Amino acid sequence: MYPAGMDYARDSGTALIPTRFVWPYGGRSVCLSGTFTGWSQWPMTPVEGCPTVFQTICSIPPGYHQYKFIVDGEWRHDENQPFVSGSYGTVNTVLLARESDYLPAVLTPRIPPSSSMDVDSQAFQRLVRVSDGALPDDASRISQTDLDISRHRISAVLSTHTAYELLPGSSKVIALDVDLPVKQAFHILHEQGIPMAPLWDFSRAQFVGVLSALDFILIMRELGNHGSNLTEEELETHTISAWKEAKSYLSRQANEHGKSVPRRLVWAGPDDNLKNVALEILQNGVATIPIIHSPAQDGSYPQLLYLASLSEILKHICRYFKHSPESLPILQLPIGAIPLGTWVPKIGEPNRQPLAMLRPTASLNAALDLLVQAQVSAIPIVDDNDSLLDIYSRSDITALAKDKIYTHISLEEMSIHQALQLAEEPYASYGLSSQKCHMCLRSDPLHEVMERLSRPGVRRLLVVEAGSKRVEGIISLSDIFKFLLG
Repeated sequence: MYPAGMDYARDSGTALIPTRFVWPYGGRSVCLSGTFTGWSQWPMTPVEGCPTVFQTICSIPPGYHQYKFIVDGEWRHDENQPFVSGSYGTVNTVLLARESDYLPAVLTPRIPPSSSMDVDSQAFQRLVRVSDGALPDDASRISQTDLDISRHRISAVLSTHTAYELLPGSSKVIALDVDLPVKQAFHILHEQGIPMAPLWDFSRAQFVGVLSALDFILIMRELGNHGSNLTEEELETHTISAWKEAKSYLSRQANEHGKSVPRRLVWAGPDDNLKNVALEILQNGVATIPIIHSPAQDGSYPQLLYLASLSEILKHICRYFKHSPESLPILQLPIGAIPLGTWVPKIGEPNRQPLAMLRPTASLNAALDLLVQAQVSAIPIVDDNDSLLDIYSRSDITALAKDKIYTHISLEEMSIHQALQLAEEPYASYGLSSQKCHMCLRSDPLHEVMERLSRPGVRRLLVVEAGSKRVEGIISLSDIFKFLLG
């Protein structure tokens, strides 16, 4: 691929380097122009699945080069990349040292039409993507002083703001009666598009726990042990309270001491500060926490106000420091340089917790087993090259309530691909994202990752390699808060 004005191909003594140039800021028509094109215009094409990102690959010799972009007829440069003032105004620069430093570019693979992948254009804001994605040797390293300063300031902000500030102007909160049949609760969670709900015990006049998607995973695995298919009758005979008792019994059976400590209801009051709310969520391994207010000192007559999550607390942090990012020195660090998240080990690295991944042909039963045994909330679904296709999360289990599918399926026979197709319909009434695969690159700065995770419905980001979308790691909301709060 040689743009007009390039005579390098005729010079057999010149070693050319395939180099990818990217314009990630949108436009109808984008071209590249530079010293290596004789300043003539070379067209760029949109990245498949991401129409706001344009790219092109040029084979150019080692050395110093200048270039600009022509976007809808206007000369532009990328302010997020190195630039200087030259004969053609402000131009970007790139220095290609020697051929061995660079690898051929990898083009974006085709994503199956049924995939729910959300290609975040910010994840591909890279001007020249010719390396293997590793950070350079002189990459920013985290300073303990910067880390301490940032953590102290975040902690101070969260300590002076309360859960009351998370409450929206109006909202709907759903609680379930503990005497409700599990089957009916299953349908309610699916129909309302919610992954969990607090439990109300009328006899005790108080909230006693929560019912979550994980409960349904455990129920289906347990009932599946008694036969190849689940029956509607089996679910009909179990109330929520009966299931909680059975769950406690199973926990005692699995415990070598035969004892089970019942989990208390994790909740917060509207006057609790946001730091304590975040710590309660982290320490108890829950996704959301009920905000409960009682007008009486003894805690009677509790009122369920809201279900708070780490996403909303993170949004509060991002909003507070939006106009003073310099007060948090760590925000500009690339996530690959931070001890954050779960990563695929590289060759030669010491053993650490592996990143759980599955193929789309794996059974639903294998996915449920992995969610429980690995104690993760989601599993990337990848192809034979470990390129991201989709993701299966705990909350996807509620899709089996659609048309009573759980009554006539076998967990061992249904594939993950088939199960994901059941969960394709978005829950528009609750504003949840219908696209679940939110991605980023290991070179993305921390502040960008935090902004994306603060969006409604986003629980985690898959770290992928640009172009191939090969999964390199995963960063969750809890990972962010464990890092920020130390």
